[in-house]
Amino acid sequence: MNVTEAVAARRSVRGFLDRAVDPAMLHGIVTSAARAASGGNLQPWHIDVVTGESLARLKALMTAKLARGETETPAYAIYPPELDMPYRDRRFGVGEAMYREIGIPRADKAARRLWFARNFRFFDAPAALFCTVDRRMGPPQWSDLGMYLQTVMLLAVEAGLATCAQECWAMYPETVTQLIATPPERMLFCGMAIGYEDVSAPANRLRSERAPEAEWLTVHG
Repeated sequence: MNVTEAVAARRSVRGFLDRAVDPAMLHGIVTSAARAASGGNLQPWHIDVVTGESLARLKALMTAKLARGETETPAYAIYPPELDMPYRDRRFGVGEAMYREIGIPRADKAARRLWFARNFRFFDAPAALFCTVDRRMGPPQWSDLGMYLQTVMLLAVEAGLATCAQECWAMYPETVTQLIATPPERMLFCGMAIGYEDVSAPANRLRSERAPEAEWLTVHG
């Protein structure tokens, strides 16, 4: 597989097989990804890989918290408070497309809440990672995190694995911080589900659209 093929194949997978991922494979992916571009070579990412009993404990803890309706102060605003066009429609569109695939109408709010809760089980993936960053870092370093995480996802595709990057974990920073013993000077950026795709899962039929290049590309020459 070349890079072009990996880019085309990568997508957010929301249904995984009950099949363990080789720890050596995981280690190779997250360490190889550290060759990602980084301004000033700061390499601001800190990665915690979570599997086995630790992952099972987190899933059980989150299931109980959600059942009790417990919330936490988010680590940051995942989206701007007032999204306008075209970003609002893009976000709304991909959400509605996913719910169409899994057969949950917009009016069924309870079913949609139950589905969203699956985020906090990593969609049953057998492995996950959390990315944290020093609180002193700013937007340029956050872009470095994105480059690192994209590299992880492309290497995972090459290895036959699937992923789903999940900023929703920023909604429960205290829980994650306690699990992975994050030092106070670092904040949680996101989680990521990693595993083998369950191709029979309806949600995995979704292929999100991309805006036509006329909306975002300008060539100067």
